[in-house]
Amino acid sequence: MGSDFDRRRFLQVAGIAGVAGLAGCTGGPEDDGGNGAGDDGSGDDSASDDGDDGTAETNVGMVYALGGLGDESFNDAAQRGIIDAAEDFDVSYDESQPADAGEFSQLQRLYAESTDPDYDLVSCIGFAQLDALSEVAPDFPEQNFMLVDDNLDEPNVASYEFKEEEGSFLVGALAALLSSRSFSAGAGETASDSTNVGFVGGVDAPLIRRFQAGYEAGVDYVSDDIDVITSYVGDFADPSGGQEAALSMYESGADVVYHAAGGSGVGVFQAAQDQGRFAIGVDSDQSLTEPDFADVILASMVKRVDSAVYESVENVVNDEFQGGSQVELGLEDEGVSCVYGDGIGDEIPEEVKTEIDEIRDGIIAGDIVVPDDPDDV
Repeated sequence: MGSDFDRRRFLQVAGIAGVAGLAGCTGGPEDDGGNGAGDDGSGDDSASDDGDDGTAETNVGMVYALGGLGDESFNDAAQRGIIDAAEDFDVSYDESQPADAGEFSQLQRLYAESTDPDYDLVSCIGFAQLDALSEVAPDFPEQNFMLVDDNLDEPNVASYEFKEEEGSFLVGALAALLSSRSFSAGAGETASDSTNVGFVGGVDAPLIRRFQAGYEAGVDYVSDDIDVITSYVGDFADPSGGQEAALSMYESGADVVYHAAGGSGVGVFQAAQDQGRFAIGVDSDQSLTEPDFADVILASMVKRVDSAVYESVENVVNDEFQGGSQVELGLEDEGVSCVYGDGIGDEIPEEVKTEIDEIRDGIIAGDIVVPDDPDDV
């Protein structure tokens, strides 16, 4: 089915940094293996007043992806969505940050079983929660769930997926266009003899390979002479691993490295600064969420995870929950996009931006077919 996202909200929430110190609701998971409501992962458990007096009309349980809050990327984007929903509606929420995949099922069940409060929606953030939710959702047919980054054909689950390959195609084309010319901005510059760009993934999984596939296809669309070096860290919360992988790429001649690695991507940005090269962020506008690296972040492949969370909560508030729906969001829906960096994006040549716009239009029109598997590039 389609998705009626509010375009104004995209402009309002895209790229805003994660907010520390959140207010949550009482009850819910007690043994969550992570931080409860009011904890942003920084060790500060203080909660700010969100105007909730404990009698909110709608209660939401948030189960985040591995890596937790503070990644300035995927989880923080989901958090922005629930923060916005709490501000706009009579919503209270509780947050859980699993320490490992084995806790997904436990947390999903704890929210579903809770009666004080009774959770109207359990938001499951990340593809890794699919297996757990496929067992939990049928056991609680009256409980509303939403799943981000995968789909589950259950009548009480609203699924949201994104065409990461489409947005990644654009940033791949951008990397190739800049790598094939002499370009300098901020703290970075391209090497005149470079024939490489890089991709750093978090965990080698089908979802992350969609980022890789789109990126490689975008590079190949621009030039057959530019190779893509690929490496997987094996973790979404290992900045040192991300830095090591990116350093190896830059030392091999890569001008630009794109990451889809969550918190591990911070290491990619550090490596770019160390080597005087460029990087591309993911999920959020990381030139804003990671301002210390804005001088090397060319762009970010933004996923509107925040708006997916917001829309699902809004549907529950309006008694219009879309159970059984499977929403897929791409460039045409503004579910993904190439957002130029706040620090150096203005220095990217206009002719490059024009070509990116034309490629975007071609993808939306169906003239450019984007693969979602690296084996098909």
